[in-house]
Amino acid sequence: MKIVGFNLLKINVERKEKLEDEKLSVNQNINIKDITGDRIIIGKEEAIKVRFNFIIDYSNNSAKIDFEGLVIILPEKDEARQFLKSWKDRKIPDEFKIPIFNFIVGKCTIKALSLEDEFALPLHFPMPRLQPENQENN
Repeated sequence: MKIVGFNLLKINVERKEKLEDEKLSVNQNINIKDITGDRIIIGKEEAIKVRFNFIIDYSNNSAKIDFEGLVIILPEKDEARQFLKSWKDRKIPDEFKIPIFNFIVGKCTIKALSLEDEFALPLHFPMPRLQPENQENN
């Protein structure tokens, strides 16, 4: 399986004027809205469009960032049939789900960091921090 495309269709950010709690909890969720087979111009292979929502939700309804988009994948021929067949039961095989979800999280997190900065929101995940070296180790 190859990921050959990614498009954001909608980004929505909402924030209360005053954030109530200093220690907001943040939940992230990916919802797959639809999966369809599609003929693409590159060769005769069938691509699969995965329509998703990626939501970053802050506690107490303080804020919410909502991404809607498409990931276009190009599976092997036999994989495409299996993928579309499993979607009829609203399931995605793990061998597809994990790489697709990781890709969505990676792409949307980059945008979310910028939006969190612009809207003065706490980051939805802890940033790495440098620590001074312990003087005893020198």
